[in-house]
Amino acid sequence: MNYKKLVLKSGRERSLLNRHPWVFSGAVKTLPEAQNGDIVEVRTNHNELLGFGFFAPNSQIVCRVFEFTDSYIKIDENFWFKKMQNAFLLRKRLLNFEQTNCYRLLHAEGDFIPGIIVDIYNQVAVVQLLIKGMERISTQLFAGLNQLGFTHIYLKTKQSTQLLEQVEQESKWVGEAQAMPIRVLENGVPFEVNVETGQKTGFFLDQRDNRQIVGNWAAGRKVLNTFSYSGGFSLYALQAGARLVHSVDSSKEAIALCNANVSLLKNANVHESFTQDCFEFLIASETGFYDIIILDPPAFAKNARAVPNATRGYKNLNALGFQKIKPGGLILTFSCSQHIDKELFRKIVFGAAAESRRNVRILQQLSQPQDHPINIFHPEGEYLKGLLLQVD
Repeated sequence: MNYKKLVLKSGRERSLLNRHPWVFSGAVKTLPEAQNGDIVEVRTNHNELLGFGFFAPNSQIVCRVFEFTDSYIKIDENFWFKKMQNAFLLRKRLLNFEQTNCYRLLHAEGDFIPGIIVDIYNQVAVVQLLIKGMERISTQLFAGLNQLGFTHIYLKTKQSTQLLEQVEQESKWVGEAQAMPIRVLENGVPFEVNVETGQKTGFFLDQRDNRQIVGNWAAGRKVLNTFSYSGGFSLYALQAGARLVHSVDSSKEAIALCNANVSLLKNANVHESFTQDCFEFLIASETGFYDIIILDPPAFAKNARAVPNATRGYKNLNALGFQKIKPGGLILTFSCSQHIDKELFRKIVFGAAAESRRNVRILQQLSQPQDHPINIFHPEGEYLKGLLLQVD
């Protein structure tokens, strides 16, 4: 099949030669006569083929490359299935599905298939299509998921989802529906997830490894989980034998989900939830009461313009953590804001630590788990930053 050509300006092919999958509009010499979501060839000013990508004429990122090659390839249902199959085989090697049956199957550029997220909850695949190109081939993608054994597919679009491009879709079941909620396991810890009404695809799967760290430290300790949502960190602490666990979230709906999940465990009696602003709760809490504090707020910086205010927010939050934590206690602090990189986040936490006048040690750098892989040529995919800190 012949595809329309997107031609780069002279000298603007370097990032593509380095396999960065985004083509910005300012690098383009000639736009193809193509529709939004069409597959196009990406070529140098000397007409050398660099690869194939999805065209988005009204976006600053005018093309997202899904295959780097200097020769023609057949792009059909089997092409997309092979990408999905490779991703699935990787997850089979990474995870014990008997202990963890909720995970990310497709992580956009991290799996060399931009513009799509697929999360698995037991036998349910939740799909988010973020670009028009993915929407255009959605039938092939759903067929690939069926071929991998996932017959319950939920296409999820929420107003809160930050779409990369304008796509025309609504949340719906593709094929056979599944009753909600779904009971899943993560490292042997049980959760109930509602993919229809829950945030993101239903659960924050990217904190799995970090929740396990809390479980490793929580036995016999008092734990505060701020911005708790459905209680992920809290359940790991309880399962590990924490002495006391407090979950705090400003959302009544989130606290209801948290309480429902806590009720699945035998020691729910040592848990208490609070529907309250997390900053206000920390300010009012007793100094030195908690052995472990988890600071996992929503993204404070939704865009680059919000970075200055987000920086202040993260610093104030961490300053409260340093003020309140018990001597020798642990703080797990995170930013999921893509516009706050690792270096900036560490500087923010450093500033809060310096003002606390307490000794603080980094025990571990924290990030997203292996089923959220980072394309080495696309560092923007490393969105979750965290630190495990000990405070004297």
